[in-house]
Amino acid sequence: MQQAHVFIDGRVQGVGYRHFAKVNAEEIGVFGWIKNLPDGRVEAVFAGPLDHIREMVNRCEQGPGASRVDNVDVEVEETEEDFDTFEIRYH
Repeated sequence: MQQAHVFIDGRVQGVGYRHFAKVNAEEIGVFGWIKNLPDGRVEAVFAGPLDHIREMVNRCEQGPGASRVDNVDVEVEETEEDFDTFEIRYH
């Protein structure tokens, strides 16, 4: 299993982006977490097979209807944690 550490820039807070990501992660079979950052970006970790991670990143580049994604920065790395769910983090 691999993971991607992802930072998403644009209009991605207050538009249902985290919920969108959680629904898609569960549909694809990706584990990890997502949270808002104080600077307006969203940070996430997606863990799973590489093809699932790629699909998740592709969906994040689109985002929900009210969002505007300007940039998705992805760094693929070895899995550091054992994830068994996908969660929205609030801090």
